[in-house]
Amino acid sequence: MPRKSSARNKSLSRLEKRELDVKISFLEGIVRRDPAFIEALQLLGDCLAQRGRYAESLKVDQRLVELEPDNPMAFYNLACSYALCSELDRAAAALQQAINLGYRDFKWLARDPDLRPLRKHPLYRPIQDRIRRMKVRIA
Repeated sequence: MPRKSSARNKSLSRLEKRELDVKISFLEGIVRRDPAFIEALQLLGDCLAQRGRYAESLKVDQRLVELEPDNPMAFYNLACSYALCSELDRAAAALQQAINLGYRDFKWLARDPDLRPLRKHPLYRPIQDRIRRMKVRIA
């Protein structure tokens, strides 16, 4: 599953925006024909986030969690989408679930720009404490 990163800090050129829009249109067509096509949904969610269309990316991630309720990356990406949409309570819950399901890339979690709003919020403290109790370096 692709690791979602909005790359908010990177400004897209006009050509890059156009290419993303073409990919999004293509993937939306695939998903219309096969709403359970996991790989297409994953790519669509990633492209939407890169394009800054966070609310739409969130809907895709919610669908992926419905289709793959045991996939830690699906919940991690859902947490990213919630954080980008400023729904930090839901982001924390989704991130907790990702860890419950086996997400262990704590080094990336500690620097993922999509989760920056969550890491600055008090809701992140219990997650950080839990990671520490797991005796894993997070930075």
